[in-house]
Amino acid sequence: MPSSAVHRTVQSDKAPSLRPYQSEAVARVVAHFRASSEPAVVVLPTGSGKSLVIAELARLARGRVLVLAHVRELVEQNHAKYEAYGLQADIFSAGLKRKEAGRQVVFGSVQSVVRSPERFADGNFTLLVIDECHRVSLDENAGYRRVIDHLRGQNPKLKILGLTATPYRLGQGFIYHRHHHGMVRGEADCFFRDCVFEQPLRLMVKQGYLARPERRDMAVEHYDFAGLATTESGAFSEAAMNRVVAGNRATPGIVADVIARAQNRAGVMIFAATVEHAEEVLRYLPEGEAALITGATPAQERAAIIAAFKAREIKYLVNVAVLTTGFDAPHVDVIAILRPTESASLYHQIIGRGLRLSPGKDDCLILDYAGNPWDTYAPEVGEPRPASDSEPVQVICPECEHANLFWGKYDGELLLEHYGRRCHGLVEDAEGRAVQCSFRFRFKVCDECGAENDIAARRCHGCERLLVDADDKLRDALKLKDARVLRVSGMQLAATANGRGLPRLKVTYHDEDGATLDEWFALETAAQRRAFQAVFLRRHLRAPGVGWQPATPDEVVAGRNRLRHPDFVVGRLSGRYFKIREKLFDYAGRYRKAAEAQ
Repeated sequence: MPSSAVHRTVQSDKAPSLRPYQSEAVARVVAHFRASSEPAVVVLPTGSGKSLVIAELARLARGRVLVLAHVRELVEQNHAKYEAYGLQADIFSAGLKRKEAGRQVVFGSVQSVVRSPERFADGNFTLLVIDECHRVSLDENAGYRRVIDHLRGQNPKLKILGLTATPYRLGQGFIYHRHHHGMVRGEADCFFRDCVFEQPLRLMVKQGYLARPERRDMAVEHYDFAGLATTESGAFSEAAMNRVVAGNRATPGIVADVIARAQNRAGVMIFAATVEHAEEVLRYLPEGEAALITGATPAQERAAIIAAFKAREIKYLVNVAVLTTGFDAPHVDVIAILRPTESASLYHQIIGRGLRLSPGKDDCLILDYAGNPWDTYAPEVGEPRPASDSEPVQVICPECEHANLFWGKYDGELLLEHYGRRCHGLVEDAEGRAVQCSFRFRFKVCDECGAENDIAARRCHGCERLLVDADDKLRDALKLKDARVLRVSGMQLAATANGRGLPRLKVTYHDEDGATLDEWFALETAAQRRAFQAVFLRRHLRAPGVGWQPATPDEVVAGRNRLRHPDFVVGRLSGRYFKIREKLFDYAGRYRKAAEAQ
């Protein structure tokens, strides 16, 4: 915030005091907006007091402030924390039956504000705060973006701050581009540019600000969602989930297990897969001690159920995807997950319902009956998990030495594979600006200038020419009489010798019909080993950039589990033999790839 946007430093005597990390978050936001008008993000775990940070920033801001949320519970919570300072603010929310927008600070629901832009047209709004900002879509026609465009039309220098516990969206990854620790997280076209502050969940628990999550993977009684496929949006459909849970013989045993484990617990939240599933779960819970909330529950009935649960008049609260945000019941000490979660974001939102502190509460028991793969504390990678056995792995960039976090696999202590494409480190360019490190772990080379590009790029970032499409390369090669195209189903390595008895590495690619193409490498001299690194290892390593430098053919053969084969190989006739001219990795075109060799 520029200095002209800061005022009112005198607090009411009854104003709540900020925790150290909340004060630091506020200071980081103020410093960022003094220097820039680029949208920023603050990441704080569920239960860490985002409302107090919002209240303090609204108290400090000059000009008018609009605080948006997507559910009325959050609007109400944020408004209450601000008024705890002894200050007054308006509420603009149809769900709360209030549509006031005259005071300096307004707390509103995005649905109500987007329908009444004329009420926010005075041009004096200098700060827009968005709670649960991971809901801000890249779609410029979505509600949040329409409100943003309207306010920016009134004030082009509008400061926009987002707060969230889960800074990623399904199908997009991270919602911001740069992190204050000096790394790139999301794409360059992210709406939010910088994460200016983040407080890790593990640190919050260690410092005693949140209850300790005790996760249990329930292997005896559980649902098998392993074969469940997501829709194009990346979510699980209700019909698909219902096929697994409806009338499932495991349900009575699962509910009985929840009851037994919650015997000495205060409050239990159960997250069901579908409405039909939730209704079945409710039937197995103790009568008079449980209630169900779905998206169709009338507002008055929903409010009464929530009030009864918070008053501990009922112990079990079953819900279907409606209490993952904006719900605050600190006494909850059991979370039972009976549904698959499409993303780490949803999973962390669910368990966050049980991490707030409460008298007599030491921990929160997380019971997972759906085999969800997400780790309670593990940092989010930002990309979809490529395989069920993938885990977050650290990969050091060989150029800038940034410690990247990618999906990958370990074999004991050995980093066997990772799926990273480009280093996420931030480095200074010649003008002193922070830019992303240029090192690429996986890439495709421009035929014109030799520049390395992202494997999904269509135009070369070096010479701006259109990159030759992989399908075009295959189609052109198939037309040539002196070319051989292999749909590679396997690759063999052999330590052998040439005609003069010198050691050589022989690499043989074969297709499903047994046709083969070979290439040979010498590793006797330092120059030969450098060439081997450049032309072979750089593309074939399952974990590129890890610094493996075999010095002999035998060492390469011994480490063959580190290597991957290309999807297609193109050879051209040179004399009596075929010479490999092209290898296609990470192929995603219209030609069929070979089945993996067994």
